[in-house]
Amino acid sequence: MARIKVPTIETERLVLRGWKRKDAAALYAYAKNPNVGPHAGWKPHADVAESRGIITQLFQRNTTWAITLKGDDTPIGSIGFEADAYRPGINSREMGYSLSEDYWGQGIMTEAARRLLKYGFEELSLQSVMIRTGEANLRSQSVIRKCGFHYEGTLRQCYRMYNGEIRDSRVYSMLREEYEELRGALQENLPLNR
Repeated sequence: MARIKVPTIETERLVLRGWKRKDAAALYAYAKNPNVGPHAGWKPHADVAESRGIITQLFQRNTTWAITLKGDDTPIGSIGFEADAYRPGINSREMGYSLSEDYWGQGIMTEAARRLLKYGFEELSLQSVMIRTGEANLRSQSVIRKCGFHYEGTLRQCYRMYNGEIRDSRVYSMLREEYEELRGALQENLPLNR
């Protein structure tokens, strides 16, 4: 599969840009943390070589951005779209993300996710965006609520973790018309009244 080039996207505090091979050490710096990957279902990275492989074999072959702070090109997280397996034949994507624990609780992921919703609905003309998270991942559930996604339900015993454990997934979505209703608040980074 060929490398996918993603456009650079800016927010008030962030630059979302494509991943580079030279980002491997920065990815490893946060992806080795056992508090980061397992919440999203992936094992902590073992070394820089594994992180480099994730960049070249996964991030660069999908619509995935490195999250950086303005003025510092070092990746502190990732965010992206992949095919929505539950809505085949519909212009829909699944959003996924991860963030260095050093930056949790600062609104960074909410800011990045809201901007990616704008890109998805306005540039890619998506009909819907779906996102899933584990029952125990309360931080991700908070980001999802702050973005205005609707809770669809829980898929029980649907996701096999890297260690063989099978987990439930909470499923959320946003339709184009829902995005249109929330557009101003999302773009101004205002709280949602939902």
